[in-house]
Amino acid sequence: MSDTPSVPPEFPAYDPAAIEAIWQHRWAEQGTNSPELWTGADPYYQLMMFPYPSGEGLHIGNLFAFTGADIHGRFQRQQGRTVFEPIGFDSFGIQTENYAIKVGQHPAQLTPRNVARFRGQLTRAGLMLDWSKEVITSDPSYYKWTQWLFLQLYKQGMAYKKAAAVNWCPNDKTVLANEQVIDGHCERCDALVEQRLLEQWFFRTSHYSQRLLDNMTALDWSEITRQAQRNWIGRSEGAHLTFRVANAHDVTVFTTRPDTIFGATWLVLAPEHPLVAQLVTPAQLAEVDAYLERTKTQDVVSRKVNKEKTGVFTGAVGINPATGKPIPVWIADYVLMEYGTGAVMGVPGHDERDFEFAEKFALPIIRVVTPADGDADAPLTEAYASKLESDLLVNSAQFSGMPVPQAKKAVVAWLEERGNATPVINYRLNDWCISRQRYWGPPIPIIYCDSCGPVPVPEDQLPVVLPLIEDFRPDDSGISPLARHDEWYRVPCPTCGIMSRRETDVSDNFLDSAWYFLRYPSADRSDVPFDRALTQRWLPVTTYIGGNEHAVLHLLYSRFITMVLHDGGFLDFDEPFTRFRAHGMIIREGAKMSKSKGNVVNPDELIERWGADSLRTYLMFLGKYEEGGDYRDSGITGVRRFLDRIWGSVHECVTTGEPDPAVLRKLHATIKKVGEDIPALGYNTAIAAMMEYVNVLRASERTIHRDEVRPLIQLVAPFAPHIAEACWDILGGHESVFDSGWPAYDPALLVSDTITIAVQVNGKTRGTVSVGKDATQADVYAAALQEPNIAKFVDGEPKKIIYVAGRLLNVVM
Repeated sequence: MSDTPSVPPEFPAYDPAAIEAIWQHRWAEQGTNSPELWTGADPYYQLMMFPYPSGEGLHIGNLFAFTGADIHGRFQRQQGRTVFEPIGFDSFGIQTENYAIKVGQHPAQLTPRNVARFRGQLTRAGLMLDWSKEVITSDPSYYKWTQWLFLQLYKQGMAYKKAAAVNWCPNDKTVLANEQVIDGHCERCDALVEQRLLEQWFFRTSHYSQRLLDNMTALDWSEITRQAQRNWIGRSEGAHLTFRVANAHDVTVFTTRPDTIFGATWLVLAPEHPLVAQLVTPAQLAEVDAYLERTKTQDVVSRKVNKEKTGVFTGAVGINPATGKPIPVWIADYVLMEYGTGAVMGVPGHDERDFEFAEKFALPIIRVVTPADGDADAPLTEAYASKLESDLLVNSAQFSGMPVPQAKKAVVAWLEERGNATPVINYRLNDWCISRQRYWGPPIPIIYCDSCGPVPVPEDQLPVVLPLIEDFRPDDSGISPLARHDEWYRVPCPTCGIMSRRETDVSDNFLDSAWYFLRYPSADRSDVPFDRALTQRWLPVTTYIGGNEHAVLHLLYSRFITMVLHDGGFLDFDEPFTRFRAHGMIIREGAKMSKSKGNVVNPDELIERWGADSLRTYLMFLGKYEEGGDYRDSGITGVRRFLDRIWGSVHECVTTGEPDPAVLRKLHATIKKVGEDIPALGYNTAIAAMMEYVNVLRASERTIHRDEVRPLIQLVAPFAPHIAEACWDILGGHESVFDSGWPAYDPALLVSDTITIAVQVNGKTRGTVSVGKDATQADVYAAALQEPNIAKFVDGEPKKIIYVAGRLLNVVM
């Protein structure tokens, strides 16, 4: 089959390559996609997640995501809004550095080439991008302000350094955030992650836990994305309970079930708990030391999900403040220092994890909660972890028989009077570790002085430029490659002038992307990170479209940074993205795409063969945009024929005579459908509606009137912008089709002149007939006799005819 279907000789064939080149040149030459940010009416900030410029170039998943965002932005422009659709490149970070190492090139030389390739691919895709506001995170003009951002957090007390147990990838040779560890393995390279104790810089994200939760209710985000953030923040209400241990130390635990304290039969500490060394008895010291040595190699995430229970007895004994009975103190790796207090009480009767631990180490199991009709003395073969409000306390002294919700408050109040409890709210969200022991990132702008301590680099000395070094590869020491270059890190202290040393870690590239949306409108300004007035005019972002894989990390960090800048007086809003929608994922022929399977789709080849407009439209036709779809190699031919038919309709249409009323009714129904589907991201159904209209438009080789085809060009424009511009020009448009507005539908034309009547013979439905809405009983009966499938059941004169106007005709024989 030829890629270019035949067309009548009286007009030129649809040539996507030629048309797309012409209009891309014209858009660039006329600055069509660069809106006037200061004076444009009704600002609409349409943001797509900027790409990491990989060496492989733009892949089909990128194009699927970007096209969906672009369609939404183009549609908003057709509504008369001034649409700002910027783009940039997330070019710093470990992915770029690892690829550079793999291919034996320097990331500083590799990145510009990758960016140039991406820039060309994005242009060929016909995206409405304002290239005048491009940002590249590895450019000093950008990371100068990333470093400035670090300094603002430092000044506000939101940045601090401490020694911490961190996840270490031995392959990538860097620290990983908890979110970057999947089942104990690095999400990037799948290496088994280790735990190390390193001095790291942190941001106080935990300080904003409740605010991050509270603000969620006002955001127009999909519920699945909001719930992902709620789960990660992890708010839980409970109490701090204090246990006296070894007659000398107080161990505080956090629990959401203080009502179960009468069933606590041991205490367990995290291996990193500061009291471990003080509590271990001489008899247990060797066993405890061996256990601690083994846990050092485990990453934090693996400890959370590891089902095998391990632990060691310290030899110390504590006192249960509710029962007054002694309970042993253990150490176990399932307890994390970063959550709660680093200590928990073991209640095996009502916690599955504790039950398994008790079974393994033969610890007592006591039932203290039972169903309302349960037996307080019934033995437990598994943990009773019910959360029913009707559950009752048992074996709990004066609280026995009390419903759990009431008992939670009563037990805490009783223990609080005795000095053993404090009601608290706890969060799962930890502070954000931003230190990275790699080369390809923004140097953290801190100088260490033996006299003055940590000193922030003065703002007028930014950027701290990343030096061009040849030995940029990381090693296993846990120290950044920059630390090997004292000619770079030895500098005078900005405060006292004595020779000091720079921080040699670089910051996490998630910090680069946590504020890029603020930079876009002011990307041409070198004196400020973002112009206050321009930012107030354009932000928060109106609509943000991106991958749901960023539902936790990127979106949460961006929200945190925005809140900190708001509190610092730099912004007038504290949420960055008013509306967020996540796109789905593209597979191919039923399988996930991967290089190892050899089924990766190259968009360059497809655009070369079919044109960008055909590819854009086909990708959006695959399925629901928020779910994704299955790319089938043969599927794009149907979309190409659809565009060919539009091209032919434009050239064949006439201005004489009048439009067909039936075609106009279908047109106005299509205008309504497409206008409702696009803002809801229902792109596949919008395309289906337009295809259905084209079938009506070109049915039976009818003569097409210009007024029947002209609005169709405006409808198809967001999907296929190049052919739409060309067709609009042919039809006499004097401006870009995107500045021509959106066609209005006439509600009166949505009301059909015909109605469908069900026809029964002796009470059994035999078919339907279409008649005028004012048809009489005689009209409907006459129409029924014209239908063979009905007429064959009507033999002779009917005894009676029953007609329910507008609905039903029943012929009684």
